[in-house]
Amino acid sequence: MKNLKSIAIALLVTVSTIATAQVKKVDAAKSSIAWLGKKVTGQHSGTINLKEGSLIFKGKKLTGGTFVVDMTSLTSTDLTGEYQEKLNGHLKADDFFGTDKYPTSKLVFKKIADKGNGVYNVTGDLTLKDVTAPINFTITVKGNKANSALKIDRTKYGIKYGSGSFFDSLGDKAIADEFELTVNLQF
Repeated sequence: MKNLKSIAIALLVTVSTIATAQVKKVDAAKSSIAWLGKKVTGQHSGTINLKEGSLIFKGKKLTGGTFVVDMTSLTSTDLTGEYQEKLNGHLKADDFFGTDKYPTSKLVFKKIADKGNGVYNVTGDLTLKDVTAPINFTITVKGNKANSALKIDRTKYGIKYGSGSFFDSLGDKAIADEFELTVNLQF
């Protein structure tokens, strides 16, 4: 009988928690993701599209989130013409993101710490090229907008092309292991 009461209480707590959670769908068309990749001799920048996403709130506090990014939309914005096509093709090839085989990437929030004033520290699982690794970042939520700046170590996802951490004698051909994302969400 005690076990039945414990199960009933646990079920009630779970149902009430789910009932108070609000899932807010992110408007992918109004949201943006900009990327920046650096190398010894310079840098390249561009955009990538959010396919879908949602943030979960309990009251006004962020409690979760899930996002899917359309990796096939990856494009350079600092180049044009033939050079842009070459860079886009290389970034979409197996050396980097292999978008034919892996057309999406995914981020799932696992742990969120409220820092106050709409700022949260997030620990999540990021999946790129079918490899999942933890990532930590800060996100700021104000009204129906959220933004974040993330640094991602591509080598954790098996993307080692041009990495000085794995290859010797690259000289000025070395590419930084980390790339940066600036994310602006509307929901």
